[in-house]
Amino acid sequence: MSKENFKEMLFNFIKSKIVITILVILLVVFFIKDMLIVSNILLLIYVAALLYIIFDNSKKDNFSNKIENIIHKVDTVKSTAFSKVHFPTMFLLENGEVIWYNESLALRLENNDIVGKNIKEIIKEFNIKLALEGKRSEYKNVVFKDRIYDIYISIIQDYEINEDNNLIVISFDDITDNVNLINQINNAKESVMLIEVDNLDEVIKTTEEDLRPQLIADIDRTINNYANSLKALIRKYSSNKYVLTTKDVNIETEMNKKFDILDTIREVSSGNKLTVTLSIGVGRGGENPAQNHEFATIAKDLALGRGGDQCVVKSFEKVSFYGGKTKEVEKRTKVRARVIGHALLELINESSNVIIMGHHNPDMDCLGAAIGMYSTIRSLNKECYIVMDEPHDAVQYMLDRLDEDDNYKDTFININAVKNIKNDKSLLILVDVHNESYVLSMEVVDYFSRIVIIDHHRKTKDFIQGTMLSYVETYASSTSELITELIQYMVEKPKLREVEAVALLAGICLDTKNFCFKTGVRTFEAAAFLRRLGADTVDVKRIFSEALDIYITRADIIKTAKVKSGIAVAKCPPEISNSVLPAQAADELLNITGIQASFVIAKIEEGTYISGRSLGEINVQVILEYLGGGGHLTMAAARIKDYNQDEAEELLNDAIEKYLRKGE
Repeated sequence: MSKENFKEMLFNFIKSKIVITILVILLVVFFIKDMLIVSNILLLIYVAALLYIIFDNSKKDNFSNKIENIIHKVDTVKSTAFSKVHFPTMFLLENGEVIWYNESLALRLENNDIVGKNIKEIIKEFNIKLALEGKRSEYKNVVFKDRIYDIYISIIQDYEINEDNNLIVISFDDITDNVNLINQINNAKESVMLIEVDNLDEVIKTTEEDLRPQLIADIDRTINNYANSLKALIRKYSSNKYVLTTKDVNIETEMNKKFDILDTIREVSSGNKLTVTLSIGVGRGGENPAQNHEFATIAKDLALGRGGDQCVVKSFEKVSFYGGKTKEVEKRTKVRARVIGHALLELINESSNVIIMGHHNPDMDCLGAAIGMYSTIRSLNKECYIVMDEPHDAVQYMLDRLDEDDNYKDTFININAVKNIKNDKSLLILVDVHNESYVLSMEVVDYFSRIVIIDHHRKTKDFIQGTMLSYVETYASSTSELITELIQYMVEKPKLREVEAVALLAGICLDTKNFCFKTGVRTFEAAAFLRRLGADTVDVKRIFSEALDIYITRADIIKTAKVKSGIAVAKCPPEISNSVLPAQAADELLNITGIQASFVIAKIEEGTYISGRSLGEINVQVILEYLGGGGHLTMAAARIKDYNQDEAEELLNDAIEKYLRKGE
């Protein structure tokens, strides 16, 4: 209840008693016959009423002052209580404006008044919208005025002003001393670093024979000098592999320097025509050196799986990436493809049946790879199925063609049907996907103990573990290219039907943008093999043809693009049904002069999707990894749940700014 309502109620109560008294007196006068007495009584009533009015006004003023004093004292106590609280505290309005802060916060501000300022000017990380919606109630390890705080948020409804009006209370918990103590303890620990020269054999082969010893010596000297700068113990345990141990404080320094050894090693020049690159894995924060070595091994495998020329730092569940600026180098030897092909053939022969599965929203590379593998397995007289939950526009044309083919009558099954056909000797082959967040169904993956992965994407930190065979080659243009190579080693005289060859060629065309991106010698060799088996390029063209309304929609998407620093960000119309449009629009944006990278945001069904494309100077994979996505340097994607397009755009812009800052 407000103070005005309280005073009004009190005065009405007093007045009601006076009115009742006057009515009683008038009732008595009515029964008196002597007019002189009546006149005197009325005169007395008049005088009494006059005196009451004078007295009432005076009393009312005094009472009002008392009420004001009481309320003021309550406000003072409330204000004083917050003012004397040890934790720095501030009050905000819904628009983020600071309206009050206590003495503890004032001391940290060094007399710089912040009343009237917006919270974003004071704490950049603070998001007022998320706080009001209850999606964010705390911020950890926020640096403010050279101290580190945990920030806690409370929402108070102010009924005196408006039932819908909210007051935001922010409390600061100074954890600087705790953080410094923990850092001192951690910095005293030893971390493990594993270094591998990515392409030593290829570099040596491109170097004149008399200069090769000098090149090897220069590489060794560069890495040993780097170890000395870290005051590290270093041992070379293979021709291209090194292990280092150093204090964690030195690793922290290297993280701040973004592991500049990656740039230094590229400058090694002793007649070599190829640039020398490193893959580095760092394990830190473990309970003992053995655990740090385990972390470092996983980290180095991640660095290699992502194309090399980068460093990965792992500490329990936290994984950080540095480098990855160069494009993947095509491996010219097919030894690994032959070994994997023979190993996969043995696994298939040992299996009772084989289930093939891809990723969410399958594209032609995913479907083409699945069809190519399915055809080979069926030629081995093994029962085989492809898991396809729901058809999508990107592959509908090919699915319609396969529906007309009796050989594919019972090929496609849904997720629920897997339980009925799976047994202990069943084999699951995952194509065009290797991570938990992108696979079609982790529930299906969990059914199997025998799993094979065939993929060409750079490894992400949530990659599926416990596989029997993992063939992740980031140099490859597409998974369809990898499958095309494998089937030539799995079957003596491989035969593909025309529709199957077309599906594989379409997958290669999709991921290379018609042989423009990530196209190497082996890409053309795979395409030539498929062409000999009857793959028609005109059929491939038909797969990627589109309706007029889709073409117009894509043009509308491009119209929304905002370009900054050579990076274009566009948004799709709300709730589009075509999941391919964002990627197509992102590709089209790269045809515009001055645009080096493009991102298109789309709200599709339950999630918000972001497609990223680049000409190579900007790494879209690193940018979208900040949002939980992944892919390649020139092609990547991310899916963000529980965010609309505007919120996703804000997150994307923050990720782009973070990437650009790291590149400075």
